[in-house]
Amino acid sequence: MPVRSHPLHRQWLARRRRLRRWLRPLPRRANVARYPIIKWFAVAARKRPYLWSFKRAQVMPSLYVGAVLALMPVYGLQVAIGLALAILVRGNLTVMIALQMITNPLTLGPIYLGTHALGQWLIALTGYGEGVGEIGTRVNALVVGGLVAGLGLAVLLDLGWRLLAWEARHFSAQLRALHLLHAPKDPEPPAGK
Repeated sequence: MPVRSHPLHRQWLARRRRLRRWLRPLPRRANVARYPIIKWFAVAARKRPYLWSFKRAQVMPSLYVGAVLALMPVYGLQVAIGLALAILVRGNLTVMIALQMITNPLTLGPIYLGTHALGQWLIALTGYGEGVGEIGTRVNALVVGGLVAGLGLAVLLDLGWRLLAWEARHFSAQLRALHLLHAPKDPEPPAGK
């Protein structure tokens, strides 16, 4: 059976198409000029290859910083702050911006209510973070809750990334073995002339 018609190869092609479809709306080196805030920095962003690398060294800082930023009360400024933080921590911009899409007009209310409740509970539990007056404490609760929930989300994303990376390595090893199995054999050299 040729490699291209093998079910493992077809599965690899399907995964590749699915990943491209998920990444299509996110900023990439080729389409960075289309994004409202990022386009002002498009030339500088294209000059920094780490912003576009999906290696572990660039993805992990983006997962942690991006998850915390996504749950902080800075809605509307997240993309600009995410770009600055991606450059600062030498992280992947695509991952950073994708995480900012967690907080959108539909999810904004439930997320901020949840992080506020978590922050209020933590402030009541520890006594740390009480602000000047009621409004100061409420703002601090939103920040503390966003920070703690963001770190929790980041740990879950880290575990998910590690699991997916392990699965991808395993799948790639199977695909390499399939290609080696179906590789053309070299003919034996003629004996003794």
